[in-house]
Amino acid sequence: MKQALLKLHIAVFLWGFTGVLGRLISLNEGLLVWYRILITIVTLYFLMRSNNELQSVLPKQRWQLFSIGGIVALHWCFFYGSIKYSNVSIALTCLSSTGLFTAILEPAITGKKMVVAEILLGLVAIAGIYLIFHFDPQYKTGIVLGIVSSVLSCVFSIFNKTQVSYNAPRTVMLYELTGGFLLLTLLMPFYLYLLPTRNFIPNRMDMIWFVLLSWICTILAMDLSLQALQKVSAFTQNLTLNLEPIYGIILAFVVYKENKYLSQWFYLGFTLILLAVVLQMIRVINSRKKFAVV
Repeated sequence: MKQALLKLHIAVFLWGFTGVLGRLISLNEGLLVWYRILITIVTLYFLMRSNNELQSVLPKQRWQLFSIGGIVALHWCFFYGSIKYSNVSIALTCLSSTGLFTAILEPAITGKKMVVAEILLGLVAIAGIYLIFHFDPQYKTGIVLGIVSSVLSCVFSIFNKTQVSYNAPRTVMLYELTGGFLLLTLLMPFYLYLLPTRNFIPNRMDMIWFVLLSWICTILAMDLSLQALQKVSAFTQNLTLNLEPIYGIILAFVVYKENKYLSQWFYLGFTLILLAVVLQMIRVINSRKKFAVV
């Protein structure tokens, strides 16, 4: 169990670097995600093939994994779009509300009973986002994209919970990212028509960042997290994932000095979101203790 928790925390810390690396890459968000997934699935395929880990899945499961991968790809597009149109801190602040969106959307998707306390905490988080949105107008587009990214991340989390119980972690990753790559490839002509760009090919430095993003922050981090999910509960994973935006924002402050460009309304809004997340964590932990659920 200790090894599983360590793997999970390492994965979350590595995910904290994705925003920083995404800002370094010169391509737009759609091409950024397309290249990231391409490098990842090619690397993962040959890695699994050399280790005799390639496995087939049932057709029904294959399409489920492809669909979940499509959600992941769209989540990444909106997340990096949020960074490109605002900054890393804004994008990660919006992403920190994922757990609270899950509390609202999971009952609608799975039929789970809705909890009033979680709805109220969700409203606190939304109030925090509103403060940033209203008083930092230069970030409005980035905030909207970040909220969509957060909702997609929440939907992905809900549908992905049961997949690792049926298939090996790397198999899940390969099929999901392949599905995401296929979806983006189909959408790319329309995307580039609506949002044309002159820069299609990554430069030398971009390739270095792509390798780090794909090998370290995607393959290694996802592999560690999926291995951990086989040992720890989804509850534990979701609590730990709340640290990702915090790690990422700290890294953005250190690398890009973003704290110099953010107003007091950002910090007030972020405090409200963080408060909602902490209260939700305390509420769920106390609930687990009450019912003696390990």
